Amino acid sequence: MKQAINIRLEKDVVKALDEYAQELDKTRTSLVEKAIELYFDKLDEMIADKRIDDLKSGKTTLVPLEEVFKKAGIDV
Repeated sequence: MKQAINIRLEKDVVKALDEYAQELDKTRTSLVEKAIELYFDKLDEMIADKRIDDLKSGKTTLVPLEEVFKKAGIDV
């Protein structure tokens, strides 16, 4: 189910968006949705990098799967 949101963009961004939409025979909405989906991929990479950095710096630690199962009472 789609949900409406309101955003404000610079005029030059809206102009470029409209030009791309017209050239590709797409709607503004479909282009913005695709752009956000692609950016989510980038955000996933950024989060993964942060988590790796946190592990390397000792900020977080790994818990072995066997220990998780044991604490959960799961016999494997």
